[in-house]
Amino acid sequence: MIIKENIKVIAFDADDTLWENEIYFRDAEKKFSKLLTCYESEAKVLSELLHKEINNLSIYGYGVKSFMLSMIECALELSNSKLNGETISEILNIGKEMLGKKIVLIKDIEEVLKLLSKKYKLIVATKGDLLDQEKKLQNSGILKYFHHIEIMSEKKEDNYKKLLQHLNISPKHFLMIGNSLKSDVLPILKIGGQAIHIPFHTTWQFEEVDKNSINEKYLTIKKLKDLLAIL
Repeated sequence: MIIKENIKVIAFDADDTLWENEIYFRDAEKKFSKLLTCYESEAKVLSELLHKEINNLSIYGYGVKSFMLSMIECALELSNSKLNGETISEILNIGKEMLGKKIVLIKDIEEVLKLLSKKYKLIVATKGDLLDQEKKLQNSGILKYFHHIEIMSEKKEDNYKKLLQHLNISPKHFLMIGNSLKSDVLPILKIGGQAIHIPFHTTWQFEEVDKNSINEKYLTIKKLKDLLAIL
């Protein structure tokens, strides 16, 4: 249950909450797996790529550039280091194409932000590559609605605690809205804040959690516009 009387700051996740993002990774994975079918099956390539991405998170972090490096490493391993320059170039082009995608805002987001910004202080709390996320925000046309932008290396309890300290606000006055239970909802609930989950139709496997293992209570809505009836 959301106690709207307590809320002073509302934080929005960016990717797949403000704009579409994960679908581009799925498309890129398909292109990458087809590119390497001379070495392994597409299913095996995708499995190895996911494994490589997860292992590289502590080194490269999140975002398209990290994904590009993981693709190259994965391809080198699957080819026993026989990968030619042309294939490496094609892999880099897959990543560059992702970085060049136009921003596609989630339906009704600007209407929702415009109305909520009249009653609350709105911020963005997202993770990913700093340059890429800043660029997307600049090109989104919705930057004007936010008082603060926080691009985080991780979205765990300690990261959120630091953010709240920086904002000088108590967790009970903070509401987080996002598409990931793992990153946007559970960490906030565990430190005493409030959270709303808005599922996106595509989710990265690493962000998935077993809902049966969740003890915390949270609110799930189907679409952004449903926020207006709650807040």
